[in-house]
Amino acid sequence: MLSPTPLKRITFFLLSDFLISLFTLYFAYNLRFNFQIPNNFLDNFFVIFFILFILKVSIFINFRLYRTAWRFFSLYEVKKIIIAHLIVYLIFFIIFIIFNEQMSPLARSIIIIDFMLSLVFITLLRLFKRIISENKKNIDYKNTLIIGADSFVKTLITDKKNLKYTPVAIIDKNKNLENTYMLNLRVYSFEDLEKIIKSKSIEAVIICKEYSQKELIDIFEKLNEFNINDIKIVNNLKNADTKQLKDISVEDLLARHPKDLDKQKIENFIKNKVVLITGAGGSIGSEISRQCKLFGAKQLILLDHSEYNLYAITEELKADPKDTNVISVMQTVRNIGFIENTFIKYKPQIVIHAAAYKHVPLVEENILEGISNNVMGTKNCIDLSIKYGVEKFVLISTDKAVRPTNVMGTTKRICELYAQNVKSDKTEIVVVRFGNVLGSSGSVIPKFKAQIEAGKNITVTHPDITRYFMLIPEACELVLQAASIGNGGEIFILDMGEPIKIVDLAQKMIDLSGRSDIKIEFCGLRAGEKLYEELLINDSDKKTDYESITVAGKTEYDIDKLNADIAELLVIEDKLGKLKQIVPEFDHKMN
Repeated sequence: MLSPTPLKRITFFLLSDFLISLFTLYFAYNLRFNFQIPNNFLDNFFVIFFILFILKVSIFINFRLYRTAWRFFSLYEVKKIIIAHLIVYLIFFIIFIIFNEQMSPLARSIIIIDFMLSLVFITLLRLFKRIISENKKNIDYKNTLIIGADSFVKTLITDKKNLKYTPVAIIDKNKNLENTYMLNLRVYSFEDLEKIIKSKSIEAVIICKEYSQKELIDIFEKLNEFNINDIKIVNNLKNADTKQLKDISVEDLLARHPKDLDKQKIENFIKNKVVLITGAGGSIGSEISRQCKLFGAKQLILLDHSEYNLYAITEELKADPKDTNVISVMQTVRNIGFIENTFIKYKPQIVIHAAAYKHVPLVEENILEGISNNVMGTKNCIDLSIKYGVEKFVLISTDKAVRPTNVMGTTKRICELYAQNVKSDKTEIVVVRFGNVLGSSGSVIPKFKAQIEAGKNITVTHPDITRYFMLIPEACELVLQAASIGNGGEIFILDMGEPIKIVDLAQKMIDLSGRSDIKIEFCGLRAGEKLYEELLINDSDKKTDYESITVAGKTEYDIDKLNADIAELLVIEDKLGKLKQIVPEFDHKMN
């Protein structure tokens, strides 16, 4: 009964304005005649009252004053009430002049007094509830600009319990929406952005529509010029038709959104299949696990040597402890005997190999372990997939495998060579190569965030260093899509968009934090680190049916020789020399 609705609000305001108008007019008469009103002046009192009240209601409706919720009442609405009153009483004076005889006797000073009283009391009524509620909750709602006249705006504005902002205007690039209204909020063009920010004292912004990366960066940089740091963006919740607000992040600004995701193709590939995912607890492995469940895998075998990572992804995906659709296997891919037992027990139809040591400096300091885990672990999984008739094996590779300058990238290149040249019988073996994913464990973004939170300057290795970036979910969807179209022997390359300068990424993160005291420091390239990553070894790539996926040319390598080289690599003293022999383009950079 007491919950607010638009109908209840309009009814209340109409009734309260009726009573206030009746009171202020009668009080104006009393003030004019020193509380001794001549009887003849009261003869046409109700005529005067109803004319004024009908004018007020008409003008107030035109100004949408009855659609403003208590909590959104601001100085903007006060201005509208003042203008509305001026119009009402101006029209009344015109009517009075025209119909002077019919409306006499009436002292003009009564109308002036009533104007002042009505303006004060009607404004105070609307301010009263907001003042009380904000003092009670100690909430300071910010004047907020909404960018994008999306259908979600209505839901956003009417969510009075959760919205801690006061929307005062909307801007949209659609010229057809300019000067229209959404729930009493006027829609302006993007050209009015600066004027609106200044005239309406904008303190926060909510971005409701999805914009391209370039458009979003442009919006962010314009807002940053006006020192607006409270920027929210509407985030689509997965597996639901709902949305939520979240702080705009560097991932939103730098993410590349592929437009040719074929989810039906992915579903046809994954649905009703037993899928084994190695490295299932890592950044890529865990998201691929989520995607495989989303696309209807019959059974997920989650394999990882990290107890905590495996526990975390299992808890997330396993709705019921007795659920047999999600199986946790705590193993290392280096132990072929244990892994073979897993293949025998669960009979996977698809194997997605995401297990690898990926941190360049750590692998540089632990070369044998890097070779053992990355090369032998991959070889074990490929050999077992072939032995037990797996339909498709998918190797997750990296741009660091292209003309590698570090041990980690070289080990991944050897994995690519093995995947392309091994005799695979009926097993289709494909490789998917891509660059960095935004926000993965150990990447620069979590590192920069930690430095900002600690109030430290951000350390960047070189002012010219660049990297490719993509959001983890989108990269993983493209991995599955590439795998679905592979016939075996391909290295698929994901379109990562344009490379991003790390110094620009760092600056955007500083801007997002609102910290003017944090600077960027350059500390020099680390061992094995490149200035620029590449995705292709040569220009022999071929197009696929999807713009976001291309195929690299095959590199021939006698498989018997490669097996012998890998075996020697494990025992030879000069491992760097042997790596160089297997991968001639390996140019080890020691800084």
